[in-house]
Amino acid sequence: MREDIQPQVSKRAAPRLSSVLKVVGILALALFLNLLILALPPSWFEGWGNLAYLGVFAITALANASVFIPVPYPGLVARLATDLNVFGVALLGASGSALGETTAFLVGRAGKGVVEQTRFYGWLRSQLRTPVRAFAILFLLSAPPNPFFDVAGLTAGSIGVPYPIFVAATFSGRIIRMLILAYLGRAFL
Repeated sequence: MREDIQPQVSKRAAPRLSSVLKVVGILALALFLNLLILALPPSWFEGWGNLAYLGVFAITALANASVFIPVPYPGLVARLATDLNVFGVALLGASGSALGETTAFLVGRAGKGVVEQTRFYGWLRSQLRTPVRAFAILFLLSAPPNPFFDVAGLTAGSIGVPYPIFVAATFSGRIIRMLILAYLGRAFL
């Protein structure tokens, strides 16, 4: 009887290891792409002019709208902030980022059963019930780089957090993130 239990346990462990390896691979690819952008010569970015601001907006919107495709926006924000106005880069990067995160919010709004029932989801669900706490939690989760914000966006959409609260909190948090990236780019590049 115990021999029958052993193969079932190993069958369950294999998909978990596989999913961990996928996540590690995606993170490694994202890190590589960001380092590649940072390693590009400054001459590659010359001549972009005001189109660089539009590029920051578009790249951050795309990066935050996609969950599985690593788009190297931190490196681009840091690199472009060396030649452009730091606040302009941060403002447009945060705007694009908040707009991109709207996709997770709308998916949550459309499909209430999309989010897996985890402890983090349960905690988020209880925290996002009041507007002030929803703003604070979404702000705190959106400012630092973390993989949990997609779950927060899905949860916010699924429990009916008002969109203005979601986008204002996300935008505010992303302003902080973009300013940090921009100033790091200015300091080290």
